[in-house]
Amino acid sequence: MSDYTQLYETSAVNTGGRDGISYLADGTYEVKISTPAAMGGPGNGQNPEQLFALGYGACFHGALEIVKGQHKVKNASQVLNTVRLFKKPDAVDFRLEVELQVGIQGLDREETQKLADEAHTVCPYSKAVAGNIDVYVKAVDYDASQEK
Repeated sequence: MSDYTQLYETSAVNTGGRDGISYLADGTYEVKISTPAAMGGPGNGQNPEQLFALGYGACFHGALEIVKGQHKVKNASQVLNTVRLFKKPDAVDFRLEVELQVGIQGLDREETQKLADEAHTVCPYSKAVAGNIDVYVKAVDYDASQEK
């Protein structure tokens, strides 16, 4: 890490685990954490997988924007990030899987896949999970109905 310069640092606190509260230490954000109803919990808050999906999607899309800029691609893009939680039967053993679907307006899937794969090599989240969880990066058609 010595050839990297630190750009940012943040700290978060959780109390209560999967049925508690998580907040940023500086007090700027707080979220109620809840086990999903599908897993037998109350499902009345957000869960770690949702928060991971939000963070990874934003980080990956940020990396994609940088890569697009390097290739002088100004077209709108979108990233749909699906996080799946798995449990090994009869064991206390869990794992995550991520699927990143990337669409770039006006580009075919082949060109989109090239840019998405390049973004995957520079995204800090992708680097952090490399070798630890399965991550699938897939080019899809840009879907204008997903714009907000």
